[in-house]
Amino acid sequence: MSDAAVRLFDTHAHLDLEQFDDDRQEVIRRARSAGVEAVLTVGISASSSLAAAELARQDDLLFAAVGIHPVDCGEALPQDWDTVMHLLDRPRVVALGETGLDNHWKRTSLAVQQDYFDRHLRLAQQRDLPIIIHQRESQAEILVMLREARQRGPLRGIMHSFTATEEDAAECLELGLHISFAGMVTFKKSDELRRVATTIPNDRILVETDSPFLSPQPHRGKRNEPARVIHTASCLAESREEPLAVFAEKTTNNARRLFRFDEAS
Repeated sequence: MSDAAVRLFDTHAHLDLEQFDDDRQEVIRRARSAGVEAVLTVGISASSSLAAAELARQDDLLFAAVGIHPVDCGEALPQDWDTVMHLLDRPRVVALGETGLDNHWKRTSLAVQQDYFDRHLRLAQQRDLPIIIHQRESQAEILVMLREARQRGPLRGIMHSFTATEEDAAECLELGLHISFAGMVTFKKSDELRRVATTIPNDRILVETDSPFLSPQPHRGKRNEPARVIHTASCLAESREEPLAVFAEKTTNNARRLFRFDEAS
């Protein structure tokens, strides 16, 4: 089966970033040629979220998530949160985020990150929207906040670019979330992550690129782009002992249901 016959959904990319300024339309064309039928382009600030929403308006391959990234929320102005809330009413804006917690970069205090994560969680629950969750060296703190949020009501969303343990994945699944894997799962040293990926139920697993970051093998170290989600999907399909086309179909259908793709289009 050719790559073009495989249905793929890149559930996390940052196509508004400057790394794509010189060839954004060509990047989108290559994604279509690789069998990618939809890309969620994800905002990380008020201005980035505005750009993501505008890109989604201009091209029917794209949908948008809007939010303020934990690394950037310390620089956010009060009106930036208002901007994010207003963008939820734009066509083809189907998720809230990227949000979460990050203990690796030290630009923003944990307390400020927790405040913004809580805002995103509450708004996502109020609007019944999926939430896109970033975690880096912060899984325990994130799980505390997710448990608290789940006591208020249902959760829908994605643990983006998942790299934590099988036990963490199981709890996230129990809380109602999907698990998405990016290019790291293809790296030679990622045997344990590939094993974790085999434990995710068929109806809760997703794939992504996190473009322009985290390019998979055999493109590691280069700028990533949505067309390369096929490498991550191929690696996961092999680990799960499934044909690529079957696995890709499952992940695409999972994303369509989560983002209410047909309603948003």
